[in-house]
Amino acid sequence: MTDTINTHDSDPSAEPAAQAGTTEAGAEAAARVAQLEAEVASLKDQMLRTLAETENVRRRAEREREDTAKYAVAKFAKELLAVADNLRRAVEAVGEDVRAENQAVGNLLTGVEATERQLIAAFDRAGIAKVEALGTPADPNFHQIMMEIENTGKPAGTVVQVLQAGYTIHGRLLREAIVGVAKGDVGGHVNTSA
Repeated sequence: MTDTINTHDSDPSAEPAAQAGTTEAGAEAAARVAQLEAEVASLKDQMLRTLAETENVRRRAEREREDTAKYAVAKFAKELLAVADNLRRAVEAVGEDVRAENQAVGNLLTGVEATERQLIAAFDRAGIAKVEALGTPADPNFHQIMMEIENTGKPAGTVVQVLQAGYTIHGRLLREAIVGVAKGDVGGHVNTSA
């Protein structure tokens, strides 16, 4: 007699049912994995957007901080421009002949000129520059035209007289120059386009 040993204890009809259960579990797991991957992708996108926004806010704040540092002195500097104007007027008010004749006046003017140089040096360190207007075409961004002067021999709209100097701070207008411009011939006009 031959004994056969059955190594498979399971019922062969039960295998398809087990495979069906495995397939359903696999499909559920695959769906869960796809859902989690979509959620991860969404969260990753949200995180990248948040990082970009944070970087933009940081850059904007840094730019504003730099601007504040540059232009914080603008109001104070604008008030000091009147001092610079008055120092220049004091020097120009005394002619060379009076200065040469009166040593006390000459010494006083030397002191006023030294003070003016120190003020201009302080302006340079703070980024404040004088607008050079004389001989240039009038620019409404930097010049306030107060009058037109006839018979100057210059093209219409050219600055021929500076009544008050203009200044910029780090390239930004601090005070416009008050100027007189050459008046053109009949039909001539000042070019005010910028």
